[in-house]
Amino acid sequence: MEQSAELKKLATIAADMQLTADIRAKAIEQLGTIANREALLALLDLAANERLPFKERDLALKQAREVIKKTSQ
Repeated sequence: MEQSAELKKLATIAADMQLTADIRAKAIEQLGTIANREALLALLDLAANERLPFKERDLALKQAREVIKKTSQ
């Protein structure tokens, strides 16, 4: 459950438009290091979030691909 709380916190930070792009990007990258199904879903949700700038949505999608690679081995 601790990991679930961390995932939610990172996803919230990554989608918070009041924060700087750098902080949001770091949260997205952190989600990519967790490499489980819940992190993958959070990253895909961020990639689909039209309020985020393209660069961050693309980063979320790239991180999601990395999670898929890590969990498919």
